[in-house]
Amino acid sequence: MPISAVLFDLDDTLLWDDRSVNEAFRSACEAAGDTIDPQELELAVRKEAIGLYESYETNPFTKMIGINPFEALWGNFTAGEQPEFRQLEQLAPGYRKEAWRRGLAALGVEDEALAETLSAKFAAERRNRPYIYEETIQVLEELKGKVKLLLLTNGCPALQQEKLDGVPEIVPFFDHIVISGSFGKGKPDKEIFLHALELLDIAPEQGVMVGDKLTTDIRGGLATGLTTVWINRKGKQPDPEIQPDYEIKHLGELLSLVQSL
Repeated sequence: MPISAVLFDLDDTLLWDDRSVNEAFRSACEAAGDTIDPQELELAVRKEAIGLYESYETNPFTKMIGINPFEALWGNFTAGEQPEFRQLEQLAPGYRKEAWRRGLAALGVEDEALAETLSAKFAAERRNRPYIYEETIQVLEELKGKVKLLLLTNGCPALQQEKLDGVPEIVPFFDHIVISGSFGKGKPDKEIFLHALELLDIAPEQGVMVGDKLTTDIRGGLATGLTTVWINRKGKQPDPEIQPDYEIKHLGELLSLVQSL
């Protein structure tokens, strides 16, 4: 049965989120002052942010939906029907400041005002840095009209929508956009993949799932019966327990692959 639809992950598949986060950290940490090493501060804040984030009772929910600690350093969680989103909305401002306060404290700097300033700067810098990979538009243009296109992304509806608003040129390419926070479950849960297939009105063997994360995109795609394509731009080590059908290093490789299928 020929391929009739391609399902894309968003973050670090089409949208270069990793670059946005790295640059936001660099900018915020460099604003801390000449006496603080920006690289040490970034490492400290990342570590403290993860630990603090995992300490909240919302942690199981954020894992299920697929919201990572660094997204919570700039997201406002103003959308989503689940009560956990209202908890996150209340937690977020304090979390942002406390992560930076703890990061500074780990370097021997006790300065709450600076922590608040840097937390706000990080959020603003991340918001102002929406990047897509240089090949993203070309690949979508080539596929549009030949196959159905669906965006399947984990995250808070408000935050993922804000990311999409930052790169509005990619939205019209998609027949459907599915956000885990709106659906109620995230990748790799089979239900969100089945929901996507229902929207596309295709059988699993007619679809290709493309994503950068083995544990969510590829694991879920395999469990659902989709053909899976792992985009491994950074040469990550494979996982013998999660074996994608195909591995590519550049999104442009997807075009010939889809044609061959």
